[in-house]
Amino acid sequence: MTKIAVLASHNGSGFDTLYDKAKELNISIELLISNNSDSQAIQKAKQRGIEFHIINSKNEQAPDAKIYKLIKEKNCSIVYLSGYMKKISSDITNGFKVINSHPSLLPKYGGKGMYGIHVHEAVIKNNEKVSGCTLHYVNEVYDDGEIILQKQLVIDADETVNSLEKKIKRLEAQTIFEGLKRCLN
Repeated sequence: MTKIAVLASHNGSGFDTLYDKAKELNISIELLISNNSDSQAIQKAKQRGIEFHIINSKNEQAPDAKIYKLIKEKNCSIVYLSGYMKKISSDITNGFKVINSHPSLLPKYGGKGMYGIHVHEAVIKNNEKVSGCTLHYVNEVYDDGEIILQKQLVIDADETVNSLEKKIKRLEAQTIFEGLKRCLN
């Protein structure tokens, strides 16, 4: 069984997918870490009996060092970023397989400031015909790591930012499951 640590800043929808598919993927979520004390992902971890920690620059002088230590102590080999809004250190990206899902077809609409609703707003504004999501390995550059899996969908003529976001969330759950399955095999 592969042990996974999840880092999440807000809702953690990817965390939901991992939790729901844990048996099928033969994974164990050992730890949830958030930099945001108001994160909904923390409430989910509490409800699911998963150990959680709030680590940020307000409560820790070296947040990434603390995160690294906790992941190492739990013997996690994979770190999954579920909407984690902080750049992580090269110690973490070099020490573990770090995986992220992004709500666009990278390299389009990636990089600093391109997350969540901001991506979908840009896609609609630019009249794109397709969008999708990308599961990728994380390196020191935002949204730059090796692509594991991409899935795409056609954007309807009357698509709104909100309708696109809902479609991408559903597609993202499939992409996380299929892509992680590839990584584990």
